[in-house]
Amino acid sequence: MGDQVKYLLDESRIPKHWYNIQADLPKALPPVLHPGTMKPVGPDDLAPLFPMALIMQEVTTEREIEIPEPVRDIYRVWRPAPLFRARRLEQALGTPAKIFYKYEGVSPAGSHKPNTAVAQAFYNKEAGVTRLTTETGAGQWGSSLAFAGALFGIDVTVFQVRVSYDQKPYRRALMESYGARCVASPSSETEYGRAVLAQRPDHPGSLGIAISEAVEIAAQREDTKYALGSVLNHVLLHQTVVGLEAIEQMEMADAYPDVIVGCTGGGSNFAGITFPFIGAGLRGGAKPRIVAVEPAACPSLTRGKYAYDFGDTGHMTPLTKMHTLGSTFTPPGFHAGGLRYHGMAPLVSHLKELGLIEAVAYHQVECFAAGIQFARTEGILPAPEANHAVKGAIEEALRCKREGRSETILFNLCGHGHFDMQAYMDYASGKLTDQKYDEKELAMALSGLPSVPEPA
Repeated sequence: MGDQVKYLLDESRIPKHWYNIQADLPKALPPVLHPGTMKPVGPDDLAPLFPMALIMQEVTTEREIEIPEPVRDIYRVWRPAPLFRARRLEQALGTPAKIFYKYEGVSPAGSHKPNTAVAQAFYNKEAGVTRLTTETGAGQWGSSLAFAGALFGIDVTVFQVRVSYDQKPYRRALMESYGARCVASPSSETEYGRAVLAQRPDHPGSLGIAISEAVEIAAQREDTKYALGSVLNHVLLHQTVVGLEAIEQMEMADAYPDVIVGCTGGGSNFAGITFPFIGAGLRGGAKPRIVAVEPAACPSLTRGKYAYDFGDTGHMTPLTKMHTLGSTFTPPGFHAGGLRYHGMAPLVSHLKELGLIEAVAYHQVECFAAGIQFARTEGILPAPEANHAVKGAIEEALRCKREGRSETILFNLCGHGHFDMQAYMDYASGKLTDQKYDEKELAMALSGLPSVPEPA
C-alpha cells in the first residue's frame, strides 16, 4: 500500500491571509472606467453595490489581506480541502506523468464558491446590509451565496439564467432549502428583464442579463447590495485559499507542479489554484506552465478581444478591460452553465496578455467523456465545468506519454456533478451534442464594444 493518495492539512493550517497577485504583477492592471466619464472609478462609484471593505480589496495592491477570524471559523467546516494523487487515472492513461488534483467539491454547496460567498456575506453583514442580490448560471454560486446568507441572516435573491433554471431544478431546490429566493432570468421583476422579454419572450438568458437584473435591484434599495461569484478582483482574491493550501500539500507530497490546469468561465476557480503559484514564480521561484481551459462554445480567452467592455448586458456596470465576446453575446445553452459568460476576469485576461498563462478550448462532449473516465478511475463525478479541467489535465498527461516525460500536473477539481445528473443522462443516451455559437452574433457583439479613448 505504500503509495500515498491523499494529502490532508490540519484545520490550524487554513491560510490566515488571502494572496493578492496585484502586488507582484510586472505591469499594473488597467483601471476600471466609469462609462459616463471614461475616467477611473472611485470608491463612491461602487458604493451603491458593494460594502467599502470589499471595494478596498478590489483596488489594493497589498500582497496579503488578513482573513477575518469569523470567516476562517466557517471555513473550518470544509477547509483545508484535500489534495489527491490521481494514481488510478495515471495508470489508466499509461502516462509517466504524476497527476494531482485539489478537490473543492467537499464544501457544503459542492464547489469552490463558498470560499468567497462566506467572505462577501461577512463583510456585508458588518456593513449592516440585510439583503443581497446576485446572478447564477449552473447554480453553484447561487447555492453558495444562499448558504452564506443563511449563516449570517441575510436575505438572498438569485437571478438564475433561464436555461440553467430549467436544466438544473435540484440546484434551485438547494438554494431554496438554504432560504434564498430563486428567479428565472430574464424575469418580469426588473425593468431590464421586462425589456429583454418584450423583444424575445423565450429568451434562454445569459449571465450578463442576470447580472443586469441583480445590479438593478441592488442599486434601487438602500438595504441591498450586490454580490458577484467571479470576475472581480476581490472574488479572485478570496479563492486563493485553494492555491495556498495546495502549495503546502504539494510540499507534503515532495512534488511541485510543472503544469497547472484550471477551467475558466469568469476566472475565480482558475485564479484560486494558479495565482499563488504564479506569484511565487514572479518572486523568483519555479514557473509552472499555466493552462486555462474554456468551453469552445463560449471561448472568451481564445476568441475574444482584449478590450474595455461592460460586465453585464444591460450596461449598468463600470467598464473593465478583459477578454470579451461582447456584452450582448448570448452563449448557446451547453451544460457547463458556470462557464457561459461573455467576459473573462480582468486579472486573468491581464495575465494572458503578459504571456504568463496559456488558453485552450474544448467542446462539451469530449469534456464529458473525460469526466466519465475520471469518475470510473478516481470515483468522483465532476461538475460539467470541472470536466474542462479534467480534459485539460488528461491532454497534458497524454502529451507526457508521447514525449516520455514524467512531469507533475496539478488541476483544480472545482466541484462535483451530483446536481448535474440530467446532463450525464443526456451524454449516456447520445442526446448531448456539441453546440456552436453564431459567428454573426459574435461579430455583431464585438462590433458593439464601447469606444474608449487611448490613454494619453
